[in-house]
Parts: sequence; C-alpha cells; structure tokens
Amino acid sequence: MKKTLIIATISFFLGIFLAGLIFIYSPEKNYPDNLAEPKTSPSLSSNLFASSRAQAVEQLNFVTIAERAAPAVVSVTAERVETRRVQGFFDDSPFNDFWDRFFFGTPRGRPDREQEFRSAAQGTGFFVSQDGYIVTNNHIVENAVKVDILTLQGKNYEAEIVGTDPRTDLALLKVDDDNLPFLNLGDSSVLKVGEWVLAVGNPLGLSHTVTAGIVSAMGRQLGGGGVPDYQDFIQTDASINRGNSGGPLIDMKGDVVGINSMIISPSGGNIGIGLAIPTSLATGVIKQLKDKGRVVRGYLGVTIYPVTDDYVKLLNLKSKKGAVVNTVEPGTPAEKAGLKPYDVIVALNGKPIKDNNDVRFRIADIEPGSKVDLTIIRDGKEEKVSVKIAELDTELETAKKVSPEKDIGITVQEMTPQIARRYGFKTEEGLIITEVKQYSEAYRRGLEKYDIIIEVNRKPVSRTSDLEKEIKKTDPGEPIMFRIVRERDGQSQESIVTLRIPE
Repeated sequence: MKKTLIIATISFFLGIFLAGLIFIYSPEKNYPDNLAEPKTSPSLSSNLFASSRAQAVEQLNFVTIAERAAPAVVSVTAERVETRRVQGFFDDSPFNDFWDRFFFGTPRGRPDREQEFRSAAQGTGFFVSQDGYIVTNNHIVENAVKVDILTLQGKNYEAEIVGTDPRTDLALLKVDDDNLPFLNLGDSSVLKVGEWVLAVGNPLGLSHTVTAGIVSAMGRQLGGGGVPDYQDFIQTDASINRGNSGGPLIDMKGDVVGINSMIISPSGGNIGIGLAIPTSLATGVIKQLKDKGRVVRGYLGVTIYPVTDDYVKLLNLKSKKGAVVNTVEPGTPAEKAGLKPYDVIVALNGKPIKDNNDVRFRIADIEPGSKVDLTIIRDGKEEKVSVKIAELDTELETAKKVSPEKDIGITVQEMTPQIARRYGFKTEEGLIITEVKQYSEAYRRGLEKYDIIIEVNRKPVSRTSDLEKEIKKTDPGEPIMFRIVRERDGQSQESIVTLRIPE
C-alpha cells in the first residue's frame, strides 16, 4: 500500500513538472492571447529594439576597437628648458658668506646669475596618417625644445612640431617614417548623448590604457583659467586622468570623434567628467596646421552677447536665437559694414545663428578677404549687411609675455589701449594674465586667463618690471597682494587676491 502511494505521488509531481516544461517551451500559439508576441503591426518598442540590433551588426565591440586603435596611439614626452635667475653658487651653502666676502665684496652682495632648469611634460597622441603626422594637445608640447614619441611596438622617434594652436589646445607633430598605423577622424556632429565611446591614452604613466563610457553632453562651454578660447567640448564619463591629454576618444565605429583635453576635478583625479575637443572643430585646425603651420581665422570686429529673455522683450525679437552686438571696434569690417550696438545677428549667409558662440566659430572658419552676408535685426526690422571678413590678429599670442622669476603660476603681458579695444576690455592699463598654470597656487586661488592686474601690494602696475620689483622684495613663503579686474560679458568686477611666494 505504501509502495503504491509513493509511486502515485512521484507520478503526480513528475506529471506537473513535464506539463510545465511543455508550457514553457511550446510554440507561441499555445500562449494566452495577452502574452503572445504580436505577429503583425509590431509596436514602436519592438521597432526600436530591431533598429538597435541592426546597428549593433554595423558597429564594433570594445575588444576590436581597442586592438585596432592601440598601435596608432603613442606616448608623447616634451622636454622644456626654463631660465631662472638664482643668486650665488649654491643658495643654501654654508660657504656663501665666504664667497660673498672674498669674491663679491660685501655679504650677500653677489650678483644674480641665470640657470637653466629642465622639465618634462607627458601626454598622449595618435597617428592620423601613415606618413607620420600625430595629433596631440598644445599644452603638452608648448615651449618644448624636444619632443619624443614612443609607440606600442617600442619604437622611439624624435618629433617635429609642425604647428600649434593655443586657441583650441591642439598641436600637430611629424615623425620621419612611413606605413604607420593611423586612426580616421570621424564626424562628431552626428554624435548623440548616451552613445558609447572609448578613451585610449597613457594616464598617470600607465601605457595604452583603454577606458569606456558614454557621451554625457555635447557643446560644453567652460569659463575659468587654463581653458582654450574656442570651446565646444564633448563631455564623457570615460575615465580620463593626467596623461590622457591628446589621446583619441573613439566611437563604436572605430573612428576618432574627439581629442581628450582636460578633466574637471577638485582633486586632480577622475570623477567622471572628462572633456574632449570634437573633430568637428579639430579637423579644420589640423588641416591648416599641416598646410600652413598655423591657423588663420576670420575676424569681424565686434563683441557679442547671447540673447536673453530681456533682450527678446526690449529689442522686439521673436526668439532667443542669435547674438546681440555689444561693441563695434573702430576700423574693423564690422564698422565698415555699418554694424551698430544693439544689432542682433540672426543669420550668416542665410543660415540661422544659434547663439553668440555660433557666430564666433563660424566667423573664425571664414577665409580672410571673403565677403559674407549677415542678416540682422535692427529696431525690430530685419536687414541684410554685406561684410568683408579680415584676419584675426593674434596680438595676445605673439606679443612678449613674461613669467616672473619667482614662479607664482602666471604669465603676464602689458596691457595697451590697442589690446583693450581688440578684446573689448574697458581697462586699458595694468598687466593682463595670458596663462595660469594648472594646479598652481594662482590657479587654486581662482586667477584666470584675461584677468587684469592693476595693483601689486597696493601699488599701481603698468609694466612687467613693476610686478618683478614687488615679487623680488617679497621673501619666499611670504604673501603678496594683487588687485584684479575681471571683465566678462560686459561686466567688470574688482577683487583682492593674495598669493605666497614659493619657497
């Protein structure tokens, strides 16, 4: 009896198990109508997934992209030589008083002398042609006396600097070789937020590191010190650290869509906000550097503001698209064409203008000497103006710049009325900051490129020698006080900043 009961029980549960299997693996006709997949008229959701599957066939996977990209990515080491003034033979030597007294007359009376200091900057680059052209960042090779290239295959080259462009932080190098692996420059304008991208580089000295992430934002604009003038960054959360600069940001087709340039981080390490120069901006710059060794940009001669809600109401506009003319510089194409303050530029050669940055980029891309038609709104009425574009003057790039002998993290040049008019500054005297070293004390205290120093230790300064004089009088470790004028978007703000002379 017990045996029969056990057999019956086993048979019962076995039957349930088999019925479940049949239900799970039966054709869709056995599903209830509300669970069966539709045979016709697929939903929008199923269309999206079908499209994704089709695109996945066309795209590559991370492994394939990394394998193909690695041979074309190189390590860049730039050697710099800086000349600084030092006192005596050995500043900390206990024999200084002896040398002072017997060779230079009086204690601490020995003359200053210049001494060379060598430093190296390291980053990443990548081949863009089989005959040895390499793209990297300007800030890596700027002021370099020698640039060394190391490939994944272990080959070493000394590279020639073909040209640099500080305004976009791009540089083009060349090595003497052929049949080299290279990467294609893709079209970043079709890139979408959320797409996968890979960053390849040499972060923190770790050769050929590959990280993956998504495109977090497009067209990112930044203020602050240490950033290029022309900004249209791709933001990504692919891990980027020091040493990644100059390396490629690659899409899932294996094409370069950006050149990694910088990170935003309070600690100096990756926190998921990396910035890359888009190829839509870089491609034209690279071509000019190759053809001319420099970048020639168009120049209109106005300062412009974005259109705000207030401007829409006050200037009788229909939308916030366009750019409001703030000032018109005398003798420029804009003045000759009759542009005036409060004009709103809404189209260039018939193509609508998005904002003030759109105007800057598009004017810069126009060949000097070319004529363009601007559509403007003046007093609520639309007009067309013909303008002959001039060449952008690179006065701030070519004028003499001075770094103080005691390195406080800034480079300055003397402000002139011409520079003030050219760049729309109201302040015509003082020292304009042309560079702020990243992670220096000046950088940490918030000093920015284009800030104007008008006083040092409560004394007016107009020449670089005025700044040098005050810095020389300040002992290492002691503070020095600056009065700064910052002019942005037509607004002027003064502030006091203190820095300590490095020990």
